[in-house]
Amino acid sequence: MPSSAPSSSSGASSASAAAPLRDSAFISFVLARMLAMFAQQMQAVVVAWQVYDITREPLALAYVGLAQFIPMMGLLIPAGDLSDRMSRKRLLTFSWSVAAVCSALLLVLTRSGAHNVHWIYAVLVLFGCSRAFSGPALQSLLPQIVAREQLAKALATNSMLMRTASIAAPVLGGLLYAWGGGVLTYAVSGLALAASAVLLAGVPVRYADAIAPAVGSMWQRFSEGVHFIRTRPIILGTISLDLFAVLLGGVVALLPVYAHEVLKVGPEGLGLLRSSMAMGEVGMGLWLSARPFNRRVGKVMFGAVAVFGLANLVFALSHWFALSMLALAVAGAADMVSVYIRSALVQFSTPDSMRGRVNAVNMLFIGSSNELGEFRAGTSASWMGAVPAAIVGSLCTLGVVGGWMAWFKPLRDVDRLEDAAAVSGANSNA
Repeated sequence: MPSSAPSSSSGASSASAAAPLRDSAFISFVLARMLAMFAQQMQAVVVAWQVYDITREPLALAYVGLAQFIPMMGLLIPAGDLSDRMSRKRLLTFSWSVAAVCSALLLVLTRSGAHNVHWIYAVLVLFGCSRAFSGPALQSLLPQIVAREQLAKALATNSMLMRTASIAAPVLGGLLYAWGGGVLTYAVSGLALAASAVLLAGVPVRYADAIAPAVGSMWQRFSEGVHFIRTRPIILGTISLDLFAVLLGGVVALLPVYAHEVLKVGPEGLGLLRSSMAMGEVGMGLWLSARPFNRRVGKVMFGAVAVFGLANLVFALSHWFALSMLALAVAGAADMVSVYIRSALVQFSTPDSMRGRVNAVNMLFIGSSNELGEFRAGTSASWMGAVPAAIVGSLCTLGVVGGWMAWFKPLRDVDRLEDAAAVSGANSNA
């Protein structure tokens, strides 16, 4: 049985007993990730606004998501395999450096006054490539930095702090765009990504297993991760629930249309709308970091996704800015509960030697729900209008919850996070 800590763990015992926020390695990791998250969220606001401002076509927003999803889908297999065969910290540092280059390229395009959105899409394809490699490495790195007994609390604290960054980033992105346009915004984003790569380079990795020699082809190794998920119905149900709920019911891609046409609040209001969801996530994250729960997690997760769908439905019908912000905040709080349960189930149930490949599959689901969700929302809005598209999507999310409760009974009935491993083990031996 593989150990959760390396043989040279003598200097890590004090960190094991300490709370995550007393661990300097955890703090450095979180700061680096916050900078990267800050830059990416701020950039996302400006790219969406810029593209819609140039084209005034909802379908153009769909291509923003598609340009990032296609390279992610194509590269996640080698990315997951590399994440298990080399230093995850080094891979993540390189990926964030490439993302900083993308910010610089967007700055150059904006400064040149280019009005051809195809060049923006081309940069987003490169950005999607960097995200393909950063995703599995980032999701697999935290268990190598903190002790296993602190992992659940570290996951909740990490998620809460990431959402805190997500509050300020969209607001500042909208304000910077209003003050200095894309040149100023992309410059700040690029500097933040470069700083995150430098800070991450100094984070010690203390709980990594030794990298096993490569056996078989890349596809065979990746198939092991797929098999691991397929034979564990709780994990499969969890990540597929997130996939279809957000794919069908997400409204983030429609926020520029709502800000322009429905609520009429401009780029500053768009930043506030994007931050509203993060505010709800942070509020729930603060609660979870102080009181991480571990009872009836299956039913709680289904309830959280149902609340997410209902809140998005309220947003879809609202023409009042304050109510729209409140609905997005509730949706964010519900999403944080779902993210917490999904992350904990995957991390606790996966051995370190396979986390890169398993998290690559997980990232494919997440990327599908986010980027393809943006494409779905943009095309639906182009066909039937933004408001009907948001209403139909929210109703589909509620339908997904009902279907998954019937099809994934082990997930619905799971009580504690630790139960997932026992159920998965029994299923894989059946």
